[in-house]
Amino acid sequence: MTSNTQEWLDAIKHLRLHFSLLLLPVYLFALSQVQVVNATNAIITFVILHILVYPASNIFNSYYDKDLGSVGGLKNPPPSNRKMLWLANILDLLALLLALFISNTIASTLAFPIFVLVYIVASRLYSYRPIRLKAYPFIGFLVTLCFQGAFTFHLAFKGCYDSFSSWPPNAMVFPSNTYIFALLASSFQIGAIYPLTQIYQHESDLADGVTTLSYKLGYRGTFIFAGAMFGIATFFYYLHFKETDINSFYLFTTVQVPIIVYFIYWARKVWHNTQYADYKHTMYMNVIAAVILNLFFLYLVIT
Repeated sequence: MTSNTQEWLDAIKHLRLHFSLLLLPVYLFALSQVQVVNATNAIITFVILHILVYPASNIFNSYYDKDLGSVGGLKNPPPSNRKMLWLANILDLLALLLALFISNTIASTLAFPIFVLVYIVASRLYSYRPIRLKAYPFIGFLVTLCFQGAFTFHLAFKGCYDSFSSWPPNAMVFPSNTYIFALLASSFQIGAIYPLTQIYQHESDLADGVTTLSYKLGYRGTFIFAGAMFGIATFFYYLHFKETDINSFYLFTTVQVPIIVYFIYWARKVWHNTQYADYKHTMYMNVIAAVILNLFFLYLVIT
């Protein structure tokens, strides 16, 4: 029988803290576009998203999936146990409590915690077995597209922005259409990654009653769809940076070359032999894209 200590250690592994770095580009993109940053709020927002909410979502999802094979960021997941649910609840509660410290104006004291709560609820509905939005390929895709993309960008932007420095409080620093382009770019960027993370799990997902978007699209269709999402995301980045800093877009297209090269390389391999649609190549794709995009947006943050 597994000891109590071992169950807690196994639960901690399921947090997949390093996997949160793959979602970091959206936060850094939002931070890079804030003209007046509240440094304390920016740090708190980072902790809420990447140390608390995302890991809690990972472990909550793993608890209900009871994965026996590789999952994102964890090649050999330990068995699920009840400590995972306890840890997910603790982290989400801490996130909500910490969100109370994000208060740019008296009128918006509860606005940020409500944003965080909405994200937590959406992520749980995605995984909670009696509802399990992830079991529906298009609904699951749209929920992920919205919440890990545009919603997270908006949450991070509002959390990091120092509205006390402007009047009226919380006024947008960009024209509304430019801000919308940033939201759409974030969502379609997630949309490009989402089906690729499912491509190696077709059989295990079907056995668990989940029909993924990648399964619906097929192996070749998954790459075609991801490429289209990537192209649309790039288009919205162009529309955004055209109004803010076109040189940033030129740099963005340049640094994406290694991502595109590996994407084409992997797609060609899968095109000829579907055994290459595996965990190893999926993680390589995710890591290459995340590292390059994180470095690019970090550069925008510090310049």
